[in-house]
Amino acid sequence: MKRTKFRHLVIVLSLSGFCLTSCAPKQVTTSPVKDEEALKAEAREIHDRALTVDTHSDTPSLMLRRGWDIGVRHEPSQRRSGKIDLPRMAEGGLDAEFFAVYVRQGERSPEGYARARERAGEFLDAIHKMAGDYPQLVELARSPEYVYRLEKEGKRAAFIGMENGYPIGKDLSFVKEYYNRGIRYITLCHSSDNDICDSSTDRRNPEDKGLSDFGKEVVAECNRLGIMVDVSHASDKSFYDVLEVTKAPVIASHSCVRALCDHQRNLSDDMLKALASNDGVIQICFVSSFVKKTKPNPEREKALAELREKYGSWSEVKDESLLEKMEDEYMDIYEKYPSEKATVQELVNHIDYVVNLIGVDHVGIGTDFDGGGGVEGCDDVSELPNITTELLRRGYSEEDIRKIWGENIMRVFRKVAEISAGI
Repeated sequence: MKRTKFRHLVIVLSLSGFCLTSCAPKQVTTSPVKDEEALKAEAREIHDRALTVDTHSDTPSLMLRRGWDIGVRHEPSQRRSGKIDLPRMAEGGLDAEFFAVYVRQGERSPEGYARARERAGEFLDAIHKMAGDYPQLVELARSPEYVYRLEKEGKRAAFIGMENGYPIGKDLSFVKEYYNRGIRYITLCHSSDNDICDSSTDRRNPEDKGLSDFGKEVVAECNRLGIMVDVSHASDKSFYDVLEVTKAPVIASHSCVRALCDHQRNLSDDMLKALASNDGVIQICFVSSFVKKTKPNPEREKALAELREKYGSWSEVKDESLLEKMEDEYMDIYEKYPSEKATVQELVNHIDYVVNLIGVDHVGIGTDFDGGGGVEGCDDVSELPNITTELLRRGYSEEDIRKIWGENIMRVFRKVAEISAGI
């Protein structure tokens, strides 16, 4: 079994979210109370008519597992089922998924870059293999036009995003190479600083240096090629530096609102306003610690610390059977001491907040399924219609729901391509 992003995330998720609670924001509109079953039926109809796009999942990590098949339905309640597979995408009415090529930040050296590129290649191969294995169910998508055609054909659209620009290293030519392999957005960094920019969660050096000179070249190359620049995970200064130099709208592929949950991964009101001025979009993330304040869990922290001491870090263990044993023990701990989950209602509060602050044209959905995402009431892809039900319950029109589910991100995607064609 290959190492997955889960093994990195269990350590991250063992830390308490640094958040502040807030009351739900004022609703956009009001509507008469409807019978719950009638409401759900209407929501499902709207959901099925809408183009639905999720801008971030880490399901490629599961594709590398021995014996895990994305073309087979996995029972959500079972261990190692994951949050997404092609049958459940159809059940949940999800038309398009941006599958993440995630590479954990390592040393910034020629050897480190070579390992990162090898890992990125494994993920890319897995995503391409999925499309080759199930051509009747899914197709690789390289532009917005693909998704509208595939929706009519009843197929899922598989877009590719790169989470962490680390595999680019210091060689700008790799931006085009990854574009040629299908990557259509690049999350500039992850949880640590890299050669492109500083991360929101890496303050080993307290100075936030923002976007580097090389990072400015990366942004320009993304603009030239038609790759969306993703500011999720970027530090505050990196965020503003990107907006100063980009010629195209940017996205936050999986982030939430800092005013509702004071986590450094989330966007402040000023950042949201700047994003709107850029005509960009924030895709609301389903990671509970970004949605709400989570309660401390000292028993779990103690158990995780003991397990780390027992095995060391994931990267130090090479034996696949031992890695599987480690993962089982981590899962045992999380089952014994479960994390508190946010609810669908608390998640939609973030959508409400963005709509009230900067308008409905600048918000969408980026679940982070299989990378820590999942809330009570929408814990896997098959439950996505519950988001639409809650939006309808709060009085959102079908037009607004269509914007949130896919039209906003496709508008940005098309604009990025148009600007690229003119450079």
